[in-house]
Amino acid sequence: MLSRQPPLVIGIAGGSGSGKTTVSQEILNRVGAAHISFLQHDSYYKDLSGLPPKQRAAVNFDHPNSLETGLMIEHIETLRAGKPVSVPMYDFSIHSRTGETFEVLPRSVILVEGILIFAEADLRELFDVKIFVDTDDDLRLIRRLQRDIAERGRTTESVIKQYMSTVRPMHLEFVEPSKRYADVIIPEGGFNTAALDMVVARIESLL
Repeated sequence: MLSRQPPLVIGIAGGSGSGKTTVSQEILNRVGAAHISFLQHDSYYKDLSGLPPKQRAAVNFDHPNSLETGLMIEHIETLRAGKPVSVPMYDFSIHSRTGETFEVLPRSVILVEGILIFAEADLRELFDVKIFVDTDDDLRLIRRLQRDIAERGRTTESVIKQYMSTVRPMHLEFVEPSKRYADVIIPEGGFNTAALDMVVARIESLL
């Protein structure tokens, strides 16, 4: 009897608004979602439902300590073992988990996306391929501003305040230095067709 081929684990990191999700979506579309277990580090923010709303909003969400990375590591290892996982659902408008989960099934590829995934040594070691999406700071700020206002119910003032107080300092402290661990760096994210063609071709060849 032939042994089961272990899944290919791919990490996609980059600063907030860099285009990580666009790159992930392109890979899902072109390789095929039926072949991919997709996990986002954002789903693993710690549950802050026990804190008053004002205290929740004051948490530094751009620091590694704000995420339950141990649970994500456990989930990746479970998927690698061929078993499904229940991923927590997080509501950014109230800075808390909803109490609900969604099931992710084991597939040939485990695609993991997040700002801080290369900053965590134990998590980083699980990736067979590490991709960093590198985008200019001004573009990232504009994208974050548009997203947080449209999708997360934030005001322009609150987004800029958070960017200056935690997003930018944590990017410089944790995200930017983690770029050195990447196997592939994609400038301009999902708009870099040539880089995406190469990444997708490489994934398909490994499969």
